[in-house]
Amino acid sequence: MEVKTYRVKGRMLLSHDKFPEWRSFNIEVRAVKEEDAVSRVYSELGSRHKLKRYHIKIESVEEVPPESIRTPQLAQLASLEGWDKP
Repeated sequence: MEVKTYRVKGRMLLSHDKFPEWRSFNIEVRAVKEEDAVSRVYSELGSRHKLKRYHIKIESVEEVPPESIRTPQLAQLASLEGWDKP
């Protein structure tokens, strides 16, 4: 099982009760499958911004090669791949 880095782009509805505003997001996550990456994004945005899944619209999911990762922590994790446990 290989863990890959995915870039998930979409929009989320903030302040859905008073002054609704759609705001775009661009998040990189590590996951085994594309479906797991989408689920992780739903979980993180829901937790951070108190959003329901229907307030989050995923527009695209793409696998990111290790040299194109923007998040420093994820780039460091990607460079450690291939290490065996002792």
